[in-house]
Amino acid sequence: MRRAVCPGSFDPIHNGHLEVIARASGLFDEVVVAVSTNYAKKYRFSLEERMEMARQTLASLRGIIVEPMGEGLLAEYCRHRGISAIVKGLRSSSDFDYELPMATMNRQLSGVETVFLPAEAHYLHLSSTLIKEISLLGGDVSDFVPKSVLKRLLGGESGAEQPRKG
Repeated sequence: MRRAVCPGSFDPIHNGHLEVIARASGLFDEVVVAVSTNYAKKYRFSLEERMEMARQTLASLRGIIVEPMGEGLLAEYCRHRGISAIVKGLRSSSDFDYELPMATMNRQLSGVETVFLPAEAHYLHLSSTLIKEISLLGGDVSDFVPKSVLKRLLGGESGAEQPRKG
């Protein structure tokens, strides 16, 4: 069985993520969407909320598993789970410059390969950070996120600050 992982914090998951994960599901028998927590980051949504949004959004795709990545190195996670490939979406050359050293190190640490998928042109500008900022300031992000994510962004289900009116 060909298994891959699409790691990320997914805070929140957006249409660019979905596009890469859907393409990965066509290349691999099973794709694990490993939701990570970077303790240096401030999250809008809890780990449980991020996993639930991913599960709701990806339910229609075959061979997708959503789970927490847990503590430690991605290379060790892959070795422990029997995963042979990491799938990363690239929006720009700066993404490649950032991801290449990590891909090389992951291969040296555990033999796992990294597959880079270029993002579709209409998703090149998307980032979770930008989506959160636009939403917080009252902008419309409905074209960029799945409905379950939009509902949480608008409903404030995470207890995060809401946009100020007026």
